[in-house]
Amino acid sequence: MNVGERVLVTGAAGFIGMHVARRLLSDGYAVTGLDNCNPYYDPRLKTARIAELRAYPKFRFEKLDLADRKSVSGLFAAESFPYVVHLAAQAGVRHSLNQPHAYVEANVVGFLNILEGCRYSQCRHLLYASSSSVYGANRRTPFRTSDNVDHPLNLYGATKKANELMAHAYAHLFGLPTTGLRFFTVYGPWGRPDMAMWLFVDAIMHGRPIKLFNHGQMRRDFTYIDDVVEAVARLARRPPAPDAAWNADHPDPASSQAPWRVYNIGNSKSVEVNEVVRLIEEAVGKSAIREFLPMQPGDVPETYADVSALFEAVGFRPNTPIRDGIGSFVEWFRTFIRRKQAAPN
Repeated sequence: MNVGERVLVTGAAGFIGMHVARRLLSDGYAVTGLDNCNPYYDPRLKTARIAELRAYPKFRFEKLDLADRKSVSGLFAAESFPYVVHLAAQAGVRHSLNQPHAYVEANVVGFLNILEGCRYSQCRHLLYASSSSVYGANRRTPFRTSDNVDHPLNLYGATKKANELMAHAYAHLFGLPTTGLRFFTVYGPWGRPDMAMWLFVDAIMHGRPIKLFNHGQMRRDFTYIDDVVEAVARLARRPPAPDAAWNADHPDPASSQAPWRVYNIGNSKSVEVNEVVRLIEEAVGKSAIREFLPMQPGDVPETYADVSALFEAVGFRPNTPIRDGIGSFVEWFRTFIRRKQAAPN
């Protein structure tokens, strides 16, 4: 990647997308941010994220739905993007139980439109968001990119596995270098209000009960946003090459004879949700009101990332301690709420 080149960041109004776009802008790249700003959660938060990016002269925003084939094709025809970081998606595991069509339209059809745009615009590297959800029914931990991932437990995870397969097909057929990013429970400032960290902090601050599924005994690999951004920024500069050692008789699920790779982006630590609540109580200075509930359909008891492949590729592994990350998020959250309360209606 050469400084000054234009990068397309989809999902730029989203949590990870905003942070990645800001990092690329800070590094001197020109960024076109794309988002449809759908109402899955409060669009005002998305608007506020875009406002943060508009402070950079090299940022341009396009409001566009990736499932709109004609509009996406027109965008790529009007402007060539040598690099694309595709972070737009319909997120949320539980929401996929009730709104399955939204996931296919955004995550499968939308991704196909991005692949086609990259194919015809001579894109030199496509990075795209996958998810730890692809590990599905796997129980051996830590999760390795060399593990088979053929048993998703929810539609969201299935669409992400589909993205990896679609990317491989385009890498094989058209030589499009693609890198899949399997994110593990990302949290931090500007996070999503439907995720546990936000829900817990907000409820504890305002004296509302928090719902602890599986009685709070689920374990997650909580990964701080700054670490995620660093990993993405480093990988963006390393388009994958075909793996000359790849063996079709004993195929490695994480590499290929095509220019295709997948990486885990996680903190390599599995933390029980009950411990996360305790750390939030400590940071907020208030006790939680706990409501213990059974496991929900589509959930998994534990996620835990092996990031050895990431470290081997770019010399970096996420390492922010959960206590520090929670402290930073709570500090940001207090400021954000004050700003929101002070804003005119």
